[in-house]
Amino acid sequence: MSKTKEQKSSGISFGLVLILLIAVAGLAFGVYKLVMDGKDTNLETTAFSMKVGEVRTLESVVGTDFSCQIYDETVASIDGEHLLTALSAGTTTIVAEAPGGKNQVFQLTVTGEGSVVVTEATTTTETTTTTIETTTQTLPEGSVTGIQLTFYSVTLKVGEKKMPIVTMSPADAIDKSENWTSSDEAVAKVDWLGNITAVAPGTCTVRVASVNNPNVYAEVAVTVAGDSTQTTTTTTTTSADGATSTTTTNAASVNSPMYIQGILVANKTYGLPENYNPGVDPAAQAAFDKMQAAAKNDGYSLSICSGFRSFETQKNLYNNYVARDGKEKADTYSARPGHSEHQTGLAFDINKASDSFTDTPEAKWLAENCWKYGFIIRYPKGKESITGYKYESWHIRYLGEDVAKKVYDSGKTLEEYLNITSVYAD
Repeated sequence: MSKTKEQKSSGISFGLVLILLIAVAGLAFGVYKLVMDGKDTNLETTAFSMKVGEVRTLESVVGTDFSCQIYDETVASIDGEHLLTALSAGTTTIVAEAPGGKNQVFQLTVTGEGSVVVTEATTTTETTTTTIETTTQTLPEGSVTGIQLTFYSVTLKVGEKKMPIVTMSPADAIDKSENWTSSDEAVAKVDWLGNITAVAPGTCTVRVASVNNPNVYAEVAVTVAGDSTQTTTTTTTTSADGATSTTTTNAASVNSPMYIQGILVANKTYGLPENYNPGVDPAAQAAFDKMQAAAKNDGYSLSICSGFRSFETQKNLYNNYVARDGKEKADTYSARPGHSEHQTGLAFDINKASDSFTDTPEAKWLAENCWKYGFIIRYPKGKESITGYKYESWHIRYLGEDVAKKVYDSGKTLEEYLNITSVYAD
C-alpha cells in the first residue's frame, strides 16, 4: 500500500530530527572530552574569602606561569602579576589556566561593602525629640581601598637609603597620591617619594597613606643599626717646603655600601657588594628631569646615555675594555666591577660618553649649571691623580642640591671634599 503525502512527510521529519539529535549528542560529547582532556582532573576547586579592598597574590598549584579568567569582574580583579583585589561583596569563579592544559578553579567569596559607617543626628521638630540614625556612606567611585608595599621592614646603616615600591588598589583608582611620614625623624627621615634615609641608630615607623582616602595606609618598620664598620689608616706626608698634609684611607667593606658624611661612596678605594642592585635612584632621576627641562628652556638638549649598571654589567664592560686596551689603560677610564658609581644608581652619563662631548655647548652648560640641580661633574679636568680617572665632562653624580653646592663652591673633587683616596688595593 502506498503511503500518503502526509505520512511520507512525517517520516522524513522524524528522520531528520533523529539525525540532528545524534549529531548534537556527538558534538557535546566531543566538547566534553576535549575540555576534560585539557584539564587536570586531580585538581579540586579551592574556596577562599576576602574582604572588600583586600589585596593578595593568587597562588596556583599549576605553576607560576598561568593566566586568569574571572567570571564576575565586579566582584574582583586581577593583574598580570596575579595580584587579586576584592572590589565588592559577592561570589565569583576564577579559573587559572596554565600552558599545557592544566587548569585550577577557585571559588572566591568577597564580604563587606567597602564602606564607612557614619553616625548622624536627626532632629524631629514636630516632637522636639532627637533620634540617632546610623547610615552607611559608600566610598566615592575611584577611591583607593588598599595599599601594598614591596617590603614592610628594613634595617639600614646610618646614611643609607631605601625606598619601597607602592601599589594602590584598585588599579583604576582616580587619585593615587601618597602621603609619607616618619614617627621619629631623628632616627629615619622619609621624603615625598618614599625614600627612607637612616639618620641615627634606633627604630621608628614610616607610614604611607592615601591622600584620597587617609584611612588606608601601610607601614614600614625601620631599624637603623649604626655606621658602617671600616678600617682607617692615616698617612702624613711632608713636602719640600716643610708643609705637612694628612690623608685618611678607609678599607671598603665587602658586605655593605660605604657612607662617609652621609654620602654613598664608590671609587677605587671603596667598593660595593656584588648583590647591591638598587636601580636608578628616584630622587636623582627627578633631579635630572628638572635639569633637562631647564636646559631645554635655554636651548640645549640633554639626555641620559648610560644610567644604572649592575655589578654583572660593569664586569662585562670592564673585561671588554681590558681585552681591547689592557688593564692599566682600562683602569684610567673604566671602573672595575663593584667600584663603579653607576652601580649606586646616582650617576649618569650625559648625551655621549665620549671626548667628543667635551667641546659641545651642552657640556659647557652642564658644567656651569648641574650643581643647581644636585649634581657635580664627578671627574674634573686636571684631577686625574685624585679621582683615579681621566676627565669625563659627561659623567655627573647626584649628591642633592645642598651638598652639590658645597662641593661646587669648594672647587674640590668629592675625594678632596671628603678627604679620602681613590686607589685600588693592588
